[in-house]
Amino acid sequence: QVQLVESGGGLVQAGGSLRLSCAASGSIFSINAMGWYRQAPGKQRELVATITSVGRTNYADSVKGRCTISRDNAKNTVYLQMNSLKPEDTAVYYCHALIRQPAVGAYWGQGTQVTVSS
Repeated sequence: QVQLVESGGGLVQAGGSLRLSCAASGSIFSINAMGWYRQAPGKQRELVATITSVGRTNYADSVKGRCTISRDNAKNTVYLQMNSLKPEDTAVYYCHALIRQPAVGAYWGQGTQVTVSS
């Protein structure tokens, strides 16, 4: 089995920063893309950022210039550095990974709450 465990969420004032981490563990042959999604109350889950196994990144327009996604392949871990946080960034943030076991499956973390106060 595979588990994705997130950490780093919390309460921060507008303009502050947070760094989210997500570590994958279990029966893993390799990890393809990893990413972060978020879901605010009453809204659909949306993409925040993704990163491929070779480091190619993609960001939602709403976070470009404020967030940086990175990964440590040796640790099977993906990070999301969030700066200049806004109240509209408040959401539950979910880690996502495409993991080869060797069949490729999509996995989600349990989510971590990020709350930005004005």
